[in-house]
Amino acid sequence: MATITTVVRGRPSTRGSLWRRRLLIGIVVLYVGVLILAPLVALVRGAFQEGEAAVWQALNQPDVWKAFWQTVQIGLIVVVVHTVFGTAVAWVFVRDNFRGKWLLNAIMDLPFAVSPVVVGYMLILIFGRRGILAPLMEAWDIQVVFATPGMILATLFVTMPFMVRVLVPVLEAFDVRQEQAAATMGAGGWLTFRRITFPALRWGFVYGITLTFARALGEFGAVLVVGGGIQGRTETVPIYIFRALDDRMYTGAYSAALLLGVFSVLLILGTDWLRRRQE
Repeated sequence: MATITTVVRGRPSTRGSLWRRRLLIGIVVLYVGVLILAPLVALVRGAFQEGEAAVWQALNQPDVWKAFWQTVQIGLIVVVVHTVFGTAVAWVFVRDNFRGKWLLNAIMDLPFAVSPVVVGYMLILIFGRRGILAPLMEAWDIQVVFATPGMILATLFVTMPFMVRVLVPVLEAFDVRQEQAAATMGAGGWLTFRRITFPALRWGFVYGITLTFARALGEFGAVLVVGGGIQGRTETVPIYIFRALDDRMYTGAYSAALLLGVFSVLLILGTDWLRRRQE
């Protein structure tokens, strides 16, 4: 009898818990829908407001293709650099202890806190005509500010934490006894990394690369300040969108923004799909 009473009395709390879960799920769906799906729907509506021909005509311009190529080129360079050095930083953070490690770890998150506009301005102060390294740049005949190298440096700064912050927890969860066992069997460092370590970390690499590339594609403030947004030279897709809106070329702005946004979304969803398929 006591058992039955307990079960009956437990029903209201179970129903209440179910309604709370449904309410929480509804809030999450609404939150994601308002912040992510609603802007995408607005972009689609704005881009195709004048028809598909207008979208194709707006995108099929030399300056637009140049901006897309510039954006992808910078993103690929940034991904290669962070794949190498970001992996090295994450490895040192997890496997080594040294004086000042906590400070270096804190500095790694600085790009999350510093405004990209400030980053671009700092690069001008360093590499600009009156910058600290201006005499050295002039001696080597290298132009950094208002040129592609400065845009690459700015993007490298703002994307620096992604690879590191993805790989650190993966490395911390990895069992080093597998590497030790491989070493006792005569495997060298590179062979151990290729056969043991990398397979266990591969999805960390993939997610780090994906997030870094997606963030590099969308960088605006730092690239605009250090690159100047020169049409046909230092104009990336986000800068082109800004210029198109300013010149009231709304179809071009909406179309470029839609294409860039869809590409980034597909990049992230494709990565997650591949991971689920492998599992």
